[in-house]
Amino acid sequence: MSEYRTLFGKAVKALASDPTDAGAEGQIWYNTTTGSFRTVLSSGAWSSGSPLIIARSQAGGNGIQDAALICGGYTTAGVASTEEYNGNGWGTGGDLNTARYALRSAGTQTSAIAFGGYTGTAYHTTSETYNGTSWTNGPAINTGRTSGSQAGTSTAALYAGGGTPTVINNSEEYNGTSWTEGNNLNTARTVVGGSGIQTAALAAGGEQGPPGYTGATELYDGTSWTTSPASLNVIKGGQAQSGTQTSSLAYGGYTGTAATGATESWDGTSWTNLSPVVMAVARNATEGAGADSTSAVCFGGDPQKSDTEEYNFSASVITAGAWSSGGAYPIAVRELNGAGTSTAGLAMGGYYPGPNVYQTTTNEYNGSTWSPGGSLSTARAYGASAGIQTAAFLAGGEIPGGYSNATELYNGSAWTTSGTLPTAVKFQTGCGTQTAGLSSTGVYTGGTLTGNVDEFNGSTWTAGGAIPTALRRANGAGTQTAAMVNCGDNPTVQSATYEYNGSVWTAGGTALIPRTAGVGSGTQTAALSIGGDTVGAGTAISNVTTGYDGTVWSTRPSLSTARYAMAGSQNGTNTAAWISAGFAPGPTTSTATEEFTGETTVLNYKTITTS
Repeated sequence: MSEYRTLFGKAVKALASDPTDAGAEGQIWYNTTTGSFRTVLSSGAWSSGSPLIIARSQAGGNGIQDAALICGGYTTAGVASTEEYNGNGWGTGGDLNTARYALRSAGTQTSAIAFGGYTGTAYHTTSETYNGTSWTNGPAINTGRTSGSQAGTSTAALYAGGGTPTVINNSEEYNGTSWTEGNNLNTARTVVGGSGIQTAALAAGGEQGPPGYTGATELYDGTSWTTSPASLNVIKGGQAQSGTQTSSLAYGGYTGTAATGATESWDGTSWTNLSPVVMAVARNATEGAGADSTSAVCFGGDPQKSDTEEYNFSASVITAGAWSSGGAYPIAVRELNGAGTSTAGLAMGGYYPGPNVYQTTTNEYNGSTWSPGGSLSTARAYGASAGIQTAAFLAGGEIPGGYSNATELYNGSAWTTSGTLPTAVKFQTGCGTQTAGLSSTGVYTGGTLTGNVDEFNGSTWTAGGAIPTALRRANGAGTQTAAMVNCGDNPTVQSATYEYNGSVWTAGGTALIPRTAGVGSGTQTAALSIGGDTVGAGTAISNVTTGYDGTVWSTRPSLSTARYAMAGSQNGTNTAAWISAGFAPGPTTSTATEEFTGETTVLNYKTITTS
């Protein structure tokens, strides 16, 4: 009998703990701590990604898993919006020149082409190219149509089949200058999947009209289409398809009776059901992107979905970033302040609705439950706060009958008074630490908005560089010398981002969704902006979370409960944060706590047994 070393070139090792490097795939070892033989195996699975900014169906899509593009699509009509995916979330791109849906797209995120589509009144021949920033009108396709099979690049594209509304089999090729007619598909169909390049393309599935859907698969060699003996296992149309002619995935779609999340892989000869691998969200009229059959991203779908899911076949198990429920806050309160981290949080002050009762209450969070801390000396709501659970500050805020300039410091058990702000102010933004903090913007007595910024050294406040736009109720993150402030209102809701270097503020990336009274967490170059109110009147409360990389904003997983004027982990990170209490739809004042955990990746360990 051959030995394991002879077969695989590796010895069975005795290890006190499981290895953590990807080279462990296929290796067998004996874990001396658990007393078991272990290995790492590859497997495939879908995981949730950050949502689209605009929920839509029947869009165009292209690219790869961590650099994908969506353009156009249907909401209540055709849209021109383009969004770009970086593997973490979606950010805004340049708008199409012609808003439309049921279009197709090919290429990459920075070099794409979009063609065809429908506006509700006409089947379009429009073609546009994208350079990563803006779309430029190009040569028209010969036959205006929707939902054909796409393949190729921005200068060598292929478009076959589709609807006019009659189901057709026409095939056209683009050479970077013009579209020319090629040899037709053997099976006329629409809502058909497409992948590959112009000289090696794959078309599968689709709707023929009566008698219905087909699983037919055809291969293109640059000249003609050949029907494969192999058909999709799940007969459907409206699915996303990505990869190459010899390594593709088909996922989602509509069977004629229901949407499906079924996933199949193509190896150049046959389709294989990746059972029980299915998307969490069954969807029709969806789009996707991916380089081959080992990874893909699927987005959108009917009816107007914002869901994003990623497929990976690897030796790692990916757990998507998400918000989860935490321990309930002891009191229903809003416009309170927060500080600390996801496992050592601090919330203080605020007020009850009803008659407004300003609070001195402080509560500490251990990542699971809240417990009472020392009481504030001055009852107040909505000042500037930051620091950690055992060394935080709270400055200014709203007090009964007016505004405060008082500063208090927390040592983990009690609050003590410290130096006063130069001017009484409320609705500021705080960040930094107890000995190097910032209080930015806000409202002075009398209701005057200010762009003034004050710096704290642990005992006294001094003037810092003024922010370009006077704001109130903005989000903030970072340190005294590397801060970020975004959104807020003045009094209209804003989308601007400003960055501070300890002396001056400069403009940063524009927020995806203007809002006010949310929570910030993280650093200047790795921040979260959480929740808020999108109109500033308490009538459009948001559950949106976005992330900032120091240049652009992109989507992150959404809160379970929309809210604003809540406490949060002002000194948390962009991968570990919490928010609690605040004002939620209803309207109602919430006690709910939610915790954010960023995406994690671990090896897919398996224990070897004899059964």
